[in-house]
Amino acid sequence: MICYEEMNLAHIPAVAGLERENFSLPWSENVLTSELSNPLSLWLVALDGERVIGYIGAQIVPDEADMMNLAVEEKYRRNGIGKALVKQLLKRLQERAVRSLTLEVRVSNLPAVSLYEGLGFKTVGRRPNYYQKPKEDAFILRKEWQL
Repeated sequence: MICYEEMNLAHIPAVAGLERENFSLPWSENVLTSELSNPLSLWLVALDGERVIGYIGAQIVPDEADMMNLAVEEKYRRNGIGKALVKQLLKRLQERAVRSLTLEVRVSNLPAVSLYEGLGFKTVGRRPNYYQKPKEDAFILRKEWQL
């Protein structure tokens, strides 16, 4: 059974491994560890037993948040785990009186764009050359809600 909880230090090595598997410029264990001590950060993990199979993170500035990263282990993809992570993040942000979540996504990442749009995110802009390795634009997506 998959469960979702806030990330802690024990999860860092596995999350860093998922970073390396999923991103051309992955965040290091040191950066991830520093996020845990940042009072403006909220990071969640998806667990299959004790195994970290996905994670999501955001930084909060009073009443709005910016999603940092989301990844799911390849063999667990297309099983709703990414969607569940976003929903868990949205729920926890609402509990903290946050009213919106903004994120960037590669314009070529159509599965991710579809996931976010299906959850009510709207395209509000485009960042030219936002991503490196390979260089690519990002869509800026945003979801707002009432508390």
